[in-house]
Amino acid sequence: MKGQGYDYLVKITAVDYGKSLQAVYFLRNIAENKDETLEIDLEYNDAWLPTAMDIFPAADWYERELMEMFGVAIKNRIAKRILLEKWDGIDPPFRKSFEWDKDYRTGVE
Repeated sequence: MKGQGYDYLVKITAVDYGKSLQAVYFLRNIAENKDETLEIDLEYNDAWLPTAMDIFPAADWYERELMEMFGVAIKNRIAKRILLEKWDGIDPPFRKSFEWDKDYRTGVE
């Protein structure tokens, strides 16, 4: 996509459909004022992606969000937490499998 003029990474996020997981990349070709969306299906229980930081340095924070909030492993990245430093939950909070029956801030059910 970079070779086709899509030189700006707008955002990366993920969507949990319950039994499937999808990463979504939003790219922009600034010179031609075009947008493109890439959707990548991931294994639900073994979700991973290669890092996009070599191509788009702006992918840094978006990839961190995918790792922490959706549980997507990013290859060739250090999995240092920045959003959920003290997280002790099993399921990532943006997954549909996450259970909201516990107050994770205080540890009280």
